[in-house]
Amino acid sequence: MAEVYVDSASLEEIEKFIGWGIATGVTTNQKIFLEKAKGCNFEEQAKKILQLVYPLPVSLEGPNNYQGILDAADRYTSWRGLNNVVIKVPMLGNGDGLRAVKVLSEKGIKTNVTACMTLNQTFLAACAGATYVSLFYNRMRDWKYSLLDPQWEWKQSNGIKEREPQFLEPATEYALDTIDMTMELLEEEFCETKLIIGSIRSPLDIEEILTARPHIITIPTGILEKMPAHSATDAALKDFDKAWAEFCASEKKL
Repeated sequence: MAEVYVDSASLEEIEKFIGWGIATGVTTNQKIFLEKAKGCNFEEQAKKILQLVYPLPVSLEGPNNYQGILDAADRYTSWRGLNNVVIKVPMLGNGDGLRAVKVLSEKGIKTNVTACMTLNQTFLAACAGATYVSLFYNRMRDWKYSLLDPQWEWKQSNGIKEREPQFLEPATEYALDTIDMTMELLEEEFCETKLIIGSIRSPLDIEEILTARPHIITIPTGILEKMPAHSATDAALKDFDKAWAEFCASEKKL
């Protein structure tokens, strides 16, 4: 069964969903820190997150260049007693991300190769020794959709968000097939690299992704909030409460 990671940099949000008993890790990135912890001191906040969820893994990201990745890894792994850090490494087009993974893996430092969109990229990350590799579900769909719909860029520039069903379904199939093929590759090769699926925009995305059986799904807290709720569940519980009240009123007293 897929594990759930919390995609957040907010201590309150992370604590809440760890408390639900559903999460086994945390992922962050630059955009998440901007949205969830703007104005904080990065090192102070990162240390608090690592301490809060220890020993669960926390993915932290740094600069998107070779030396910056290595420097960030040295800095993050030097924090005393916080050995649950995972270094996020971008899948850079010039191969420098893979070079960084090789260096870090040889030092025994865990890595998460991020922003992957293709089977080629996940294959290379696993070959380089990545602990985790992250496919971006909706960004994969966006890319495939843009290839299928010649007017997509024009629609975006004119604020048109509606998507044509005849293009959306193949885009979804592409993303799910990429997840499925990556899992098949990792399992057939008995690879230790685990697949994380990110870029989640709705609870329906989770249901689609689960059919491809990835190792991990990292879910934004706003989506996690919505997942337990369903109007039919509410209606059923209301019926049960009503029946219980009627039973209690008629119950034989001892």
